[in-house]
Amino acid sequence: MPFPALVAEAERIAATVAQGVHGRRQRGTGETFWEYRHHRAEDGAAAVDWRMSARSQNLFVRENEWEAANTVWMWRDGSASMDWASSREIPTKRDRAAVCLIALAALLTRGGERVAVLGESAAPRSGELGMERVSARLATGPGGMDSVESPRMAKHGQAVLASDFLDPFETWRARLARFSAMQAGGVLLRVIDPSEEDFPYKGRTRFEAPAGGETLLFGRAEEAGSAYRQRWASHGDAIADLARRTGWTLVTHRTDRPATQAVLALHRALSRDV
Repeated sequence: MPFPALVAEAERIAATVAQGVHGRRQRGTGETFWEYRHHRAEDGAAAVDWRMSARSQNLFVRENEWEAANTVWMWRDGSASMDWASSREIPTKRDRAAVCLIALAALLTRGGERVAVLGESAAPRSGELGMERVSARLATGPGGMDSVESPRMAKHGQAVLASDFLDPFETWRARLARFSAMQAGGVLLRVIDPSEEDFPYKGRTRFEAPAGGETLLFGRAEEAGSAYRQRWASHGDAIADLARRTGWTLVTHRTDRPATQAVLALHRALSRDV
């Protein structure tokens, strides 16, 4: 799908989802002013905002917005397996992942939060400029694996990783371990094509790897269906268990279903994490 069409669809989805969500900003230890509150004994004298307190007979403390909740790093898998759709009626996994993340970025930047693309953004940004740069990178960027194998982001940060997660379980375990070492977490968006889950194939069928290489030819594809579905379910369960054990939230989305469902789930998951 062309870049302008991806952004237009993402903006439409964001507008729909925005009607049912609220911002994630909250008080904390950042640099952006949040509000003044009355001083408490446990705050100590150092916490008093003397300029504000001088205007009143009460002591006040200046609270700032939580910095970690203000930055979200995103990544859209650029692997060959993502450039596939089983039907012309549904988008490729790559396009759907990009649309979901661009829509999420629109929601976050409208709330004043900063966004960036792992391995492709120099620094997180907010507002229209941040949205414009992130959208272009999510739609057309390489989505290289080096971005998740050697993540460069702030410690304690949040990330949203969109992929089909078809690489071996051990590979993803090693990648998420690197995020854990940085005390970073977030949400995994697992994008799947319906045929990958349902395996509707029958009769003589040739299967080719997206990036070339091995080709499998079945005289009666339906005979492999049971074993395939069992292995598919096992891999999905392993990814889900990995997410739980490492503190990530897993959102699974089929490309034949509305993207609004995935975007809403992503936004809610980030809100729970703060």
